[in-house]
Formats: sequence, structure tokens, C-alpha cells
Amino acid sequence: MIATQPILENPQSKITGYIHSVETCGTVDGPGIRYVIFTQGCPLRCLYCHNPDCRHLNEGKKIKVDELILEIKKYRSYFQASGGGVTVTGGEPLMQPEFVEEICRRCQELGIHTVLDTSGYVNLNIAKPVLNYVNLVLLDIKSFDPGIYRHLTSVSLEPTLNLARYLSEIKKSVWIRFVLVPNLTDIKENIEGLAKFIATLNNVEKVEILPFHKMGEYKWKQLGYDYQLKDTPVPSSSQVEEVIQLFKNYGLPAE
Repeated sequence: MIATQPILENPQSKITGYIHSVETCGTVDGPGIRYVIFTQGCPLRCLYCHNPDCRHLNEGKKIKVDELILEIKKYRSYFQASGGGVTVTGGEPLMQPEFVEEICRRCQELGIHTVLDTSGYVNLNIAKPVLNYVNLVLLDIKSFDPGIYRHLTSVSLEPTLNLARYLSEIKKSVWIRFVLVPNLTDIKENIEGLAKFIATLNNVEKVEILPFHKMGEYKWKQLGYDYQLKDTPVPSSSQVEEVIQLFKNYGLPAE
């Protein structure tokens, strides 16, 4: 009788995390057509959040990385044709660093482009291992004024700026995202401060000016949360263009 070696399970196959949902053909969270994974859990309490149902980690669906990879593989032809890939967003993905790292690592093994969409509110030592397997970071800088930032998110701005500086240091490709909220983030000094800061970074491929919207307001009502921006108007196209031009005045690729 020939002795055989026992078949050992791949320990990575046991890595699980919590997600809210997925979008199979996303087109706004990175280049090309993307498989977008919305992770569960977020330490921020943004006043305009359109996914307030992602706040609490244990309210999500528990899933293995293996299960996600099996689904992701079905869309490889779309990724290849469009220059797309996989985007991990949230919630805040870096609340589940091992889970997100493994998703991105497995995707890169398959030659699939990876994007991390983050608020940057994280300890750098937690983020660094994840960034090894990320091709592009979408970094949301919601305000440059620390007081406005805390009012808007309930947390400190400094970790986000620290991550931005580190990404520049390692020359990791970044798109900066800024949400223009009338009567909140639209103060000229706030915008100019952010533009000046971004201009010191050497890795920014794009600055996206995103107009405030109320698409998630109904979720706040369903969850019994107080939506404080119900009387806040959406910015006009001319207001958005004015802010885009301000960023361009600092030599930034804004749109």
C-alpha cells in the first residue's frame, strides 16, 4: 500500500468578512467596469452618508473570500475589455484589513486590477499590508478644515492626511474625492486649503469633485436616524465647475 500525504486545506480559504452587498458592473468606482464589494462597518458618521446601513459590522453578511473570488472570476472578460477590475468600498474597508488584503491579493494573483475606496481613517500600520495588493486608492478627503471635518464625520482629519502623505511617499496611484456640500464644505478657504495640500502630493492621478446628493436620505428614515441635511440644497452645475476650476488653478487634474 502506497502511503499518501494528507491533503492540507489552504488556510487562506478560511478568511471571512462581512459585506453589505456587491455591484457586478459598476462604472463610477475606478476605471472600467468593476465588481464592487461594499464592506460592512464604518467608524465615521458622515452627515451625508448614502450607506448608513453599513455602519455596524455584525449587521452584514458573513462571507468567505473564496466565495467572492468564484463570483469575481465570472466577470474577468468584462474587466479585460474595459480596463476594469475589483473595487472594495464600504462602509470603511480598512475596518476589516485581513479580509480586504486577501481579496486584493487573490485578485492580483489572477491579474485583476484592484481599487481600495477609503476614508483614510485608519492606523497606518494596519493599512500598509493591504496597500501591497492595491493598484489604485480612492481617498475621500471630506474637508481640509479640521473643525468642519469633525462636524461632518465625527472623527479626526489627521489620520486621513497621514495616509495621503504615505501614499505619496510610496508613489501609490491615488484619486482624491471631495464631496461639495453647500453651506458646509463649500467655504473657499476650505477648498483652497485642500487644493494646496493635494498639490504637495506626487501621486494624484485625478481629483473628483462629487456634488452632494440625498440618494440615501430614505435609508436614514427607515433606520430611524436623524438626517440633518434634509434642508441642504444640492450644488448647481456652475458651483461644481467653479470648484473644479479652483483645483485646476493649483495644477491639479480635477473633474
